Amino acid sequence: MENILNSKLNKGLAYSTEERQRLGIHGLLPPCVQTQEAQEHLVLENLHRIKEDIDKYTYLMHLLDRNERLFYKVLSSHVEEIMPLVYTPTVGEACIKYGFIFNQPKGMFITIKDKGHIYDVLSNWPCQNVKVICVTDGERILGLGDLGAQGMGIPVGKLALYTALAGVNPSQCLPITLDVGTNNQAYLNDPNYIGLKQKRVTGKEYDDFIEEFITCVKKRFGSTCLIQFEDFHNTNAFRLLEKYRDTACTFNDDIQGTASVALSGLLTAVKMTKVELKDCVFLFYGAGEAAIGTANLIALAMSEKGISEEQAREKIWLFDSKGLVVKNRPEGGINHEKAPYAKDAKPIKVLSDAVDFVKPTAIIGAAAQGRQFTEEIIKKMSKLNKRPIIFALSNPTSKAECTAEEAYGHSEGQAVFASGSPFKKVDFKGRTFHPGQGNNCYIFPAVGLAAVAADLKHIPEKFFLIAAESLSNQVTSEELEEGRVYPKLNRIQEVSFKIAVDLVKYALDNGLSNLYPKPKSVESLVKEAIYDTKQINKNSHVIIAQLGSVNKFQFMQIQITLERSA
Repeated sequence: MENILNSKLNKGLAYSTEERQRLGIHGLLPPCVQTQEAQEHLVLENLHRIKEDIDKYTYLMHLLDRNERLFYKVLSSHVEEIMPLVYTPTVGEACIKYGFIFNQPKGMFITIKDKGHIYDVLSNWPCQNVKVICVTDGERILGLGDLGAQGMGIPVGKLALYTALAGVNPSQCLPITLDVGTNNQAYLNDPNYIGLKQKRVTGKEYDDFIEEFITCVKKRFGSTCLIQFEDFHNTNAFRLLEKYRDTACTFNDDIQGTASVALSGLLTAVKMTKVELKDCVFLFYGAGEAAIGTANLIALAMSEKGISEEQAREKIWLFDSKGLVVKNRPEGGINHEKAPYAKDAKPIKVLSDAVDFVKPTAIIGAAAQGRQFTEEIIKKMSKLNKRPIIFALSNPTSKAECTAEEAYGHSEGQAVFASGSPFKKVDFKGRTFHPGQGNNCYIFPAVGLAAVAADLKHIPEKFFLIAAESLSNQVTSEELEEGRVYPKLNRIQEVSFKIAVDLVKYALDNGLSNLYPKPKSVESLVKEAIYDTKQINKNSHVIIAQLGSVNKFQFMQIQITLERSA
């Protein structure tokens, strides 16, 4: 019976009659033998019967619990339909309700009470060959705020996309939530909240906890285990990235992944507007991790086009909750990260007035404040630019600064538009526009695949510029004609592969890889690291039968052995 309860080995009705007899499961399944493709079709039929997206999410998570390879086959083959269900925007609702839908462990919860024993906790994870960790402390989940331990839905979803979109082996992926408490009073009062019921730990105790975590990860899984920081509050996100970027293989997706995908969209957009990047003026609505990370990467990209980074920053403006970020504003609030973009200009508190003053080529939303790009602002952008660039990048959909229909409609079809959440195609005056989704999924899975394939020591900032350029270069002329600034999502596996190859080539040329000697073919190296949703070691049933009855976590260990021998 154990043989069909392990999600990593279970094939559902795809077991042949011989396999059922050898595994001792003959009679436990209906006599019908189905292919993986037939089971995939059944999954889709069941999904289409379910009305609510959150219920579809729950169904898919249960599929992951019982048949891992079928889950990834469905997700990777139907990215446009399934990705919004397992990640943005549905994952936001899933996190809010995580206490109700939690079924069985898909990652690890490490709490502040485990301080001093984090290595022992990590040792409880049965897979030895972890190569990628996505970790959150749950303080800033999407645009939803502090969800504490219930933010676990984010690293689970992110790592599912590592596998489905770039082929990183799920056995090498580990979602982790660091529970240091929550300041969400509703959760502290909620008997169904699954995390520690205490206020967040801060200061030195928090920093020491993070330091122990990083140290123990490297000790347990090796110094080249990739650690992706996810949804940390910006007060911690920037400083943790700066502290560990040169001593661990790490990056922050909210800062660097967002920046890379946004820059890629802008690189494509300027091809459509015929305005060179170095001549553009950018106005960010928002001045947090996403905005500043993107601004920094734009400045780096512009500096490679012939102007200094200082000159580039003069063309980049930030607008936060206090208004335009200028040096002499009375409220202050200009922290270390914002300071390079603070200008000698008058304070402006209204976004439409800032558009009049800055006269931007592109306006980029990253504040998680919905519907702030009003009809007035879009029309002003259209007067300033023949083809205004309007990126409404905030997630989830309710937080988007404007809809695709609003952007195209108020600009008379001239806007170059991208969003963080998906929008359907828009028909306007005889033209059909396909809005681009500036989703980090175009970037972080490829970075993970490159890290695994090349055994990377560090993730330099240049990686995200290379990834942005590689992604932009893969937008076809047909996609440009449709108004897309990103490749179609149904091409994302091939796109991720190409980005990973470009990143590995740079890593090998610049001494960032532990591989020696240098492989003859980078393409072959990357292909060898890719997970096959169909392959289960042909000898697995023999090995398992010899082992007899084992528990589920032991099966995970067995799977690693089988895949290494495949």
